Amino acid sequence: MRAALWLLVLFGVAVAGALVIGENRGTVSVFWHPYRVDLSLNLVLAGLVALFFIIYFALRALAVLFAMPERARLWRQQRRERALHTALLDSLSHLVAGRFIRAKKAAEQVLSQETTLAEGAKPLAYAGRLRVLSHLLAAESAHALQDKTAREAHLNLALEHAVKRDTQVIREGVQLRAARWAFDDRDAQAATHWLDQLPQGAARRTLALRLRLKVARLARNTRSALETARLLTKHGAFSASASQSLVRGLALDLLRSAYDTTQLRTAWEQLDAAERLMPDVAMEAVQRMMDLGGDALMARKWLLPVWDLMVKEPQGWTEEQRLKLVRTLERTFAQEAGAPDSSWLNRIEAAQMANPRDAGLQYLAGVACMHLELWGKAQQLLAQSVARLKDPQMARNAWRALAELAEQRDDAKAALDAYRNAAKR
Repeated sequence: MRAALWLLVLFGVAVAGALVIGENRGTVSVFWHPYRVDLSLNLVLAGLVALFFIIYFALRALAVLFAMPERARLWRQQRRERALHTALLDSLSHLVAGRFIRAKKAAEQVLSQETTLAEGAKPLAYAGRLRVLSHLLAAESAHALQDKTAREAHLNLALEHAVKRDTQVIREGVQLRAARWAFDDRDAQAATHWLDQLPQGAARRTLALRLRLKVARLARNTRSALETARLLTKHGAFSASASQSLVRGLALDLLRSAYDTTQLRTAWEQLDAAERLMPDVAMEAVQRMMDLGGDALMARKWLLPVWDLMVKEPQGWTEEQRLKLVRTLERTFAQEAGAPDSSWLNRIEAAQMANPRDAGLQYLAGVACMHLELWGKAQQLLAQSVARLKDPQMARNAWRALAELAEQRDDAKAALDAYRNAAKR
């Protein structure tokens, strides 16, 4: 459609020109003493148009001629830029391919070519970022080659050039890589120093938090590692099961690092409510309290939420966890100076009645009755549970308890049989 309209316009212009020029009888007289020259007006107009085009194209030719040195300079600069970009790509390609010597040489070649370009009239607008990135690639290659001297030299140069506003993001990357290199060198102090220099926003990124977690575990700073793991869990850096396993392991390490009851209480208070509800964590805290000769009443207070969780949701517990809980409570009863709180006997009996097939709960009820000096009830519960106990240690303890009860009744034969059965386990 557009071509058709242009064709119509062209025909219109041609018709108008033919009408004007065909009937134009005007002349132009040029007087040059002693001569007179008469020229057709159409010829003069055609000559003027031709003269205009001649002057126009002559000026264009002169402009192109005078611009040739500048164009040649731009062509040489573009050629150097292409060579620089090619060297940068080569450095990246060699680095990911594991050719670290070639990657380092290519990065140094980029720096050399950039210096040559900087000496020209128009340096690159992104020269700062290019230098920082090239030094970072060279330092990364030197780190892979275990050349710490070259690595530190390129690292310092990268930080020196990363001072402008447009290089801030790359500077954060350089600091993260420096922390990673220090971690690879097993230098937790240096890695922590680099991580602490990060801006607040960069320090809360998942990559930085993952690295901080590794550094904290390397430095055996369990408290910092636990706090970092919590942040990573909020960011969704791990799956639910992996996060739970990680936090549980760090919480256990924190509790095991306590060497007196005061430190243990402080460590327990530093745990979140969800972490205190983890069965393994709560039982480890109680076991540690008993190892340190702490308060059994407080230990059972820590264990109470876990016990209620086990009673409400028994299907979420493994057999090993249930047996460990029984052994932990038994130990608190054994190490308590006086008689245990009778409310625990009510809890144990309620749980045992809700699950009468659980021999462990029946055994625990018998142990509680024994410490409360309910000898007859303890004898009955222990005798009923001992044959169904699968754990050898628990069965051995049950037979020993029955032997002690028989000795209190002065039943030597029953006590001897009980000790004999305990020895068989």
